[in-house]
Amino acid sequence: MLDDLARPSFWSAAEEQVTDARRRFAQLIGAEVDQVAILPNVSIAAHQAVSGRRWRRRRDLLTTTAEFPAVAHVWLAQENRGARVRWCGSRAGRVNADDYLRAITIDTALVSVPAVTHRDATRLNIRRVADAAHAAGAAVIVDAYQAAGVMPLHVDALRCDYLITGTGKYLLGLPGLAFLYARHPNGPAPGLTGWMGRTDPHALDPTRLDFPSHARRFETGTPSVAAAYAAVAGLTLIQDLNLTAVREHTQRLLASAAHRLTDQGEIVDLARSVDERGAHLTLIEPHAWAMAAWLENHGIAVAPRRGVVRVAVHAYTSDDDIDALCDAIAVYRVKSRIQTPIGASR
Repeated sequence: MLDDLARPSFWSAAEEQVTDARRRFAQLIGAEVDQVAILPNVSIAAHQAVSGRRWRRRRDLLTTTAEFPAVAHVWLAQENRGARVRWCGSRAGRVNADDYLRAITIDTALVSVPAVTHRDATRLNIRRVADAAHAAGAAVIVDAYQAAGVMPLHVDALRCDYLITGTGKYLLGLPGLAFLYARHPNGPAPGLTGWMGRTDPHALDPTRLDFPSHARRFETGTPSVAAAYAAVAGLTLIQDLNLTAVREHTQRLLASAAHRLTDQGEIVDLARSVDERGAHLTLIEPHAWAMAAWLENHGIAVAPRRGVVRVAVHAYTSDDDIDALCDAIAVYRVKSRIQTPIGASR
């Protein structure tokens, strides 16, 4: 990017990176290029997917207590436009496909389902939910942020109507770029727009508000160029991987980590069934930020959340990494003198 920035044709080079990112992501999920829009983050992507929807005869927007707030808050804001948000799953934020099936009714207009829940890494049976939603006449949107890049995702197999994700996690890019897949993009105009959402952005006509028939109608202003370059680099790496093999690798590492940490006396939250697992596990820890800071000082990156520490793995994670993590947590327990009750994985 810095090399391109020094050239007079930098903007053309940047546009090529955005186009390449769109193309590579479309290939990754089995979509057509014209079904993919590029946006700054998943909150805007979620907003664009539903902002043109009219909440009239069908008003219910079904989501889950396990939804990440970046998406859930967008759904709550739709109540100002006539939607009625309904929740499935437990108060503690656990959910499964059966919870969705029980909650879908003839009043359901849209079903929002995470591919993998952000807190406890529950992998949901999206196709089962989508089939039930479609049978009831509802559309389906999938938040794949905790899944894209670390397991196979094909929109036709999932049967979703929309899919949103960002480049800042398993896609190996930077924050600042998100993708919106729309199965049928030529619907109502979105509520937010900008010069990149025009039929011909380079016409630069301030008096004309037109929308193309493809997914770029959801786009807004100038995207983050640095994030676009990083997205292309990350997606190139991902496309060189066999994601089925990556999933098998990550599941083996998670099982190994869960077994060892449990033997050390830690409480590990990991679904019993491999089919229900994402690519991270959660360690029950009331002092999550303190543990995460200590591990970071020892070269180990984890994600603290309220009451838990998330440990994520990817294709590049090794058995040595798992050994280092478990050894470091054992040392942390001794040094901090914080004792965790003995427990077993769920």
